Amino acid sequence: MTAFERDPSDAALEVPIGAPLLRVRDVGITHEGADAATPASVSFEVAPGEVVLILGPSGSGKSTLALALNGLIPHVVPAEVTGAIEVAGLAASDTPVAVLSTQVAMVFQDPDAQLVTGTVLDEVAFAPENLRMPVDEVLRRAEAALRRVDLWERRSENPDRLSGGGRQRLAMACALAMGSPLLVLDEPTANLDPEGVEDVYAALTDVVAAGDRAIVLVEHNLDAAIGLADRVVVIDQQGRWVADGAVDTVLRTRAEELHALGVWLPTSALAALRLRRAGYALDPLPLTPAELRAALEGEPPLPARVAASPASPASPASPASPASAASPAPAETRRIGRDEDAWAPNLLTSAGSPRAEAAAEGAPHITVRGLSVRLGRTPVLHDIDLDVGAGEFVAVVGANGAGKTTLVQAIAGVRPPPRGTVHVDGLDVARADARTLATRIGFVFQNPEHQFVAHTVYDELAHGLRHLPEAESRPRVEEMLERFGLATRARIHPFLLSGGQKRRLSVGTALIAGAPVLALDEPTFGQDRARADELLGLLRSLNADGTTIIVVTHDMQLVAEHADRAVVIGEGRVLAHGPTGVLFADDALIERAGLRPPPLRNALRGMTRHPSLAGITRLADLPGGDA
Repeated sequence: MTAFERDPSDAALEVPIGAPLLRVRDVGITHEGADAATPASVSFEVAPGEVVLILGPSGSGKSTLALALNGLIPHVVPAEVTGAIEVAGLAASDTPVAVLSTQVAMVFQDPDAQLVTGTVLDEVAFAPENLRMPVDEVLRRAEAALRRVDLWERRSENPDRLSGGGRQRLAMACALAMGSPLLVLDEPTANLDPEGVEDVYAALTDVVAAGDRAIVLVEHNLDAAIGLADRVVVIDQQGRWVADGAVDTVLRTRAEELHALGVWLPTSALAALRLRRAGYALDPLPLTPAELRAALEGEPPLPARVAASPASPASPASPASPASAASPAPAETRRIGRDEDAWAPNLLTSAGSPRAEAAAEGAPHITVRGLSVRLGRTPVLHDIDLDVGAGEFVAVVGANGAGKTTLVQAIAGVRPPPRGTVHVDGLDVARADARTLATRIGFVFQNPEHQFVAHTVYDELAHGLRHLPEAESRPRVEEMLERFGLATRARIHPFLLSGGQKRRLSVGTALIAGAPVLALDEPTFGQDRARADELLGLLRSLNADGTTIIVVTHDMQLVAEHADRAVVIGEGRVLAHGPTGVLFADDALIERAGLRPPPLRNALRGMTRHPSLAGITRLADLPGGDA
């Protein structure tokens, strides 16, 4: 018996051969205080051994549906549920959560919502212990699960000491140790570095290999998910069923439709949609970097008039070289708007923008000197020196636990740094009071709930303007509600928003005071494609107007698309910082940092038949206009 096969003594019920493990029939869910059901009407089945991917825009009800599959809705979270959900023949609406938990194990979008004990080992053992399994079996399961997610060596630590990605892997281990026939995963890789994502999907592949367990997966990172999923179920913005079919059938043949719905697509599929508009055939639609590369190498060269004309990729620099030591590549240009005769400097080129170059010539907006931080007795950052110029768009990247979030929290004053080590526009962050600091830098937490203080969405936004008369604050709050698609949610509690809506609200609360520096920790977590594009468009607009943007992210394609400069953190130290294109061209640095190149770079580097595409790492630089 392998580590994750179910023991015959498990409480899980046997599913008759050929019978679905999960049945969802015309399910609609209406939260208390909500005007409409989300989801509104969803039906699908899941058989043992299947992996079903649930896709839909933010706010369509994906996470709500996931909570209903194990009975948390309506038994714990009050809501009206119509239709029927059956797991292994048990009606979810009539079966206690404790009983359903033997059939359904779940990983929440926010791992902190399910961690309850004082050590990593106790956390994984908690659920099997509550099922009264023998001690030897509990320990066997706990060790196997923790080794599978690379946390066994940290089994004695408090979960609070883990990074966000570490806690996500711990939540995954807890679910694996249950041995339940159905595993429901809500954004399981959202907080993971690229290597962690690969490890999680390798573990999930093992879980379903025996054929007696199934996975329902809510995921925006389709670059990782499509290799595991068998089927795709799509719901629209109103939470209505749109499609149910094999991955190839749904994603390849209905990509344009899904894109219009605001659903994430794999990076290679987005690239292919653009290239089709430029004249490339690419039929069938590629979904992976390997497929895109193979399809392009099989295509005849296009006439020069439709070929791409990207700037040459920047030459690799020494990983130890600071940004000031690197010579930025010349700024490229790109078409903007719909005027084919209009050309403008590409302010967001990964090779270094004119704005970023100008910022580097003046006094830095943010200075960090000799910054060392401990969490308890554990050193996290070691003697960090860093400058960020006014108007830069900087991405902070690195493996889970490298110290990225701690660094940015110290810069923003969320985690008070030692005196005199961080200055923002001349202000000593360690000496500043909260109100003064808020006028210099806004911060968006990785978990949006950590910064909510009010009882309605409207009041949450208004809180940052409480020093202003209502006549001044109200128009700004209403504008922010409209901008972030939250106008219809203004009077409900922030905790009742979807994951993507919570993220938008958290960004809005940081933006509304108008601070010249905005720092964001995983800003696209939980967002659909349309809302992520909208958010990043807003950040680009703010950046173009002079706002300094600092983003912590694991999304290498996001970094390639939007950041002027990247700071690579490894084991609490700055491994490198400089123009994004320079760093991403350094394979040794990427490997050392535990990262992966952006998917588009993997697909296009070294292209021989279409050399004009070979140096492109950004979707925006492909021919064909917006996909």
